[in-house]
Amino acid sequence: MLNIKDVNFIKSAADTDGLILDGRIHIAVAGKSNVGKSSFINMLLNRNGAARVSGTPGRTRLINYFDVTVNGGGFILADLPGYGYARVSKEEKSGWGRLIETYLCSTPGIYVFLLTDIRHLPTDDDKKLIQYLHVKAVPFYIIANKSDKQSRTQNFKSVKDIASALKMGEQNIICVSSLKKTGRDDVLLKIEDILTQTEQI
Repeated sequence: MLNIKDVNFIKSAADTDGLILDGRIHIAVAGKSNVGKSSFINMLLNRNGAARVSGTPGRTRLINYFDVTVNGGGFILADLPGYGYARVSKEEKSGWGRLIETYLCSTPGIYVFLLTDIRHLPTDDDKKLIQYLHVKAVPFYIIANKSDKQSRTQNFKSVKDIASALKMGEQNIICVSSLKKTGRDDVLLKIEDILTQTEQI
């Protein structure tokens, strides 16, 4: 099992000049505002304060980079700005979009973990991002968060429904609960597979 040894915040990128393009594997965590990205990152990294948790949607407005050391190697984890928050100007949304698109297109070793709420089907914004990832051939996985909010039977059904809505395999959807800290091992196994395939561990 992959073991996270150390986590260090690197920097925040406000524009394309601040992007990290160093050839390392990047795991980018994406999702709509208030879906629980920060809580998921803290749970995954087993660090309570790695990503700042806020009750205010749209708080993350930068790409926040973390250097993650694991047994035998490592990767960069990137916390992307949340999308779909209505109280943000069109200009600011456009700026975030350009920043994220440039990052996704310019980083060859990138994998996206797209966070969704397991209780709901993917939003139109989720689908737009997924379509973009398909077009740009960026590999991605769905992290179905908040699985503690419903029963295991309901979670199985939700995974099937999400897979059907996105026309993808159920094996690429991982159920997690950041609150209960369940599903972490499954995510770590997926990261381990990525790092092994790319000889980063």
